[in-house]
Amino acid sequence: MAASTLPSTKSGLYADPRPDWLALREEDVLDPARRIVDPHHHLWDRGGQRYLIEDITSDLASGHNVIATVYVEARSMYRAKGPEAFRPVGEVEFANGAAAMSASGGYGPAAVCAGIVGHANLLLGDEVRPVLEAEISAGQGRFRGIRHSSAWDADPNVAHMYATRPKGLLLDSTFRNGFAHLAPLGLSYDAWLFHPQIGELTDLARAFPETRLVLDHCGGPAGTGQYANRREEIFATWKASIREIAECPNVVVKLGGLAMCLLGYDFHERAMPPSSEQLAAAWRPYIETCIEAFGVERAMFESNFPPDKGQCSYQVIFNAFKRIAASLSEAEKNALFSGTATRAYGLKLD
Repeated sequence: MAASTLPSTKSGLYADPRPDWLALREEDVLDPARRIVDPHHHLWDRGGQRYLIEDITSDLASGHNVIATVYVEARSMYRAKGPEAFRPVGEVEFANGAAAMSASGGYGPAAVCAGIVGHANLLLGDEVRPVLEAEISAGQGRFRGIRHSSAWDADPNVAHMYATRPKGLLLDSTFRNGFAHLAPLGLSYDAWLFHPQIGELTDLARAFPETRLVLDHCGGPAGTGQYANRREEIFATWKASIREIAECPNVVVKLGGLAMCLLGYDFHERAMPPSSEQLAAAWRPYIETCIEAFGVERAMFESNFPPDKGQCSYQVIFNAFKRIAASLSEAEKNALFSGTATRAYGLKLD
């Protein structure tokens, strides 16, 4: 099978998956009995790209022992009608529908969308509460929190689709008025940002110590645009920010998102997909820094599929994670691959 042409990068942040290219790399699954809770994936049908329950379950069937997943907002299936503020409730309904399909047993053994992270516009301030309550109802016991992405950068070659988002969102007083409604409702907040913004999230975490914050994708270390060809310098800056935010006990971190184009690696442009050894070598400094800072009880491996599928398959990405964690104890591995995710999202698993 010949490699296909170079991938589309319509979002600018990640490459579109190419099944024919990914199929060029097949590996034996490492530690196949290891229980995995994947705490971060999306489902969507947009822009010519489909990734729905049959696609995620096909990836889960690649040989790793994935027992459950958490759906994270992706602006999917918003309601077409009704008040603008309530349209994101449609995404929770959609994800819960996928969870119900999974619970039928017809899509494999994993509990897909066992937890759901939706979106609510926190810039509504106090008016966000009825939206959150509607999402809790729509989730039928699976709704766990929201993500209101704050990713922003002055360089459009970094920010891409986030270039028009507001700068300093996490510091905005109206946003924080909305944010204040999460903890009383038992909800968490997933944070998607770029590494120069980690300090803003640290400030937010200190201001709301009772709210659980989840730092997505290792804190978004950037290696494109103005950050290109500055890897050592940027790594040092990112590392200092990671150590500082890890001092906040209400923050946990997701280990992944590193197969997006944002990090600056060109794996998606090569003739062969990368091996798990290659990925482990590239990602180890970032992941080990996060584990050292947060500890295994506040860190969890994530697939971030399908965005990360632009550079590697599900089989290979979790092999890479297992290589990075190989020297750890059984208890530490259990925390990173399933325990932390189960606790952080309050999953009720058999």
